[in-house]
Amino acid sequence: MATTRAPSIQQDPSNPKLFTNRAMTRIRLQSWDACVDDCLHSIALLPANMKAYYYLAQAQLALHHPNEALTSACAAYDLCLDAGSWNASTPNVSQLVLQAKKEKWEAAERERMRRRSDLLRELEDGLLAMRSFELENWAVKHGTTVNTTAVENTNNDNDNNNNNATNTTSTAAQEEKTDILDISRRKIEELRSVFAVADPANLQRREVPDWLIDNISFCVMHDPVVTCTGASYERSTILEHLKRSPTDPLTREPLTVQDLRPNLLLKQACDAFLEENGWAVDY
Repeated sequence: MATTRAPSIQQDPSNPKLFTNRAMTRIRLQSWDACVDDCLHSIALLPANMKAYYYLAQAQLALHHPNEALTSACAAYDLCLDAGSWNASTPNVSQLVLQAKKEKWEAAERERMRRRSDLLRELEDGLLAMRSFELENWAVKHGTTVNTTAVENTNNDNDNNNNNATNTTSTAAQEEKTDILDISRRKIEELRSVFAVADPANLQRREVPDWLIDNISFCVMHDPVVTCTGASYERSTILEHLKRSPTDPLTREPLTVQDLRPNLLLKQACDAFLEENGWAVDY
């Protein structure tokens, strides 16, 4: 009995699902640029394409473009919250939004610290130049290329997605490249730590704890309320959500304004953190 094969993109180039499916495969292969292309093509065919935005955000994070990733992740999240298209992916998309926002903040933090100290900036630039030199030698040795755009943007804490040189290099070669990136990252982290000790007021790394972040707006909470399920939200954002849909935005269980209670302990913790860290309001 003959089996029916699914149509290919060449046979049906107007089918957005085919591009989305291929984007998912390319994520597994860590072929980030190609994944971005497929996602954008899929979105052009179907603008309300939650999965395409979700995969696009992952690829943009892997390429160290947190601003674009945040925009894509928020688009996916908005589509998840739509009453007609919510699905079990909502918690994962929510975490992706938060991850993109964290990476955007950390990128701004790194730049702030570099601006505070000319010496720190010069030393970091030297370490990055050394890393680029070692990666170029690695590429020549293994007869491949390095995605210079991705490498130039890897001055952060997540170098686990820098396999953009090629998908055909051997495992040993990829491990060698990973070692170069890891050693460079550790040197930069150690350098920043030394400068932070010397000037803690200006060069200490600033972080916003997860419990301070509202799961709808992904902004810092200052008037949190808690639901029957124990989830906390900023009062204004959950009230705005309930106008559109009388459900918990993450669990989709029925929820009304009467079910909300002030989270006094969390509010005290938020107030205390913001009093000592006024910069967090810009997160």
